[in-house]
Amino acid sequence: MTLQENRPAGLQAIDREMARQNADAIASFEGATARAKEIAAALQETSGLLLLGMGGSHAVNRTVEPLYRALGIEAIAIPLSEQLGMPLAIEGRTVLITSQSGESAEVLRWFSETGGSEHTFGLTLEASSFLGKAAPCLVGAGGTELAFAATRSLTVSFALHLAILSALGEDPAPALAVLAAPATHDITPALAALSDVATVVTSGRRLQGLAEALALGLTELSRYPCFSMEGGQLRHGPMEMLGLKTGVVLFRGDDATADLVTAMALSAVATGSPVVLFDASGQEPVDGAETLRFQPSAGLAAVFAMLPVAQRLMIAFAEARVENAGTPVRSTKITRSE
Repeated sequence: MTLQENRPAGLQAIDREMARQNADAIASFEGATARAKEIAAALQETSGLLLLGMGGSHAVNRTVEPLYRALGIEAIAIPLSEQLGMPLAIEGRTVLITSQSGESAEVLRWFSETGGSEHTFGLTLEASSFLGKAAPCLVGAGGTELAFAATRSLTVSFALHLAILSALGEDPAPALAVLAAPATHDITPALAALSDVATVVTSGRRLQGLAEALALGLTELSRYPCFSMEGGQLRHGPMEMLGLKTGVVLFRGDDATADLVTAMALSAVATGSPVVLFDASGQEPVDGAETLRFQPSAGLAAVFAMLPVAQRLMIAFAEARVENAGTPVRSTKITRSE
């Protein structure tokens, strides 16, 4: 029996998704031009964007939220479940609902209760889904993601947002170049640094959404309590949890928040926590942190560079701890209940 055949079936399914995620992302960007222009026109009319989603879709929304704000769009990302219980007004805003399956329980209830709005759009991997039929949608290439933890669906969703940002005037070339020629990194030192931890906290500043996506994947696959806190929030009290058994994974891009991430890395190292730093800042490495270095970049270029390496780290972290990693025991791929 080969080594690949010995891998849990759930991880083999993830491997298959990841093997084609960059190609699907490029195809998604190329196929999204017309709809992306329509959404961009709505954003230019409303100047407000409400990003709604659950799970990995919410992490995608959190990642792109600051990118829209940088273009003058007042973007707010909240879980769709929160919007159902404590709604923000949708009038005067463009609403973008993200659901890779298009069938989540919250998506169905939101349309049932609101009927959508003139400026409601969807983002999904499945054109024939409920969401695909309920609203004008950006549809990712490659069809529904079959593996449990989100990998390809994240990359494809980011590519669809890249199409919207491009229609708003952002240069997509740096991000597309990363997708076309992904960097390779040895994750062995980073994995070794986290080998004895009982939990992992991920954190960033402008890349906080990416940190949240990794924390979700770590938790889903390893079944360890891993979670994410924005860098400022981590400062305000939760530093008390840091120490030898709490791993810290940080994301630093080439942007105005890089120095704050550096300061957090230094503080975390000083507590004795094992620290892994995903670094696209172009700054010097942080002493005591295992640093995975990328070409200086920001925004989606940094996301596309770091994401596949972070995915490989979360998979290896889980595989070292769980015999059947990738096969959910308490969850389903499509959450059909609230």
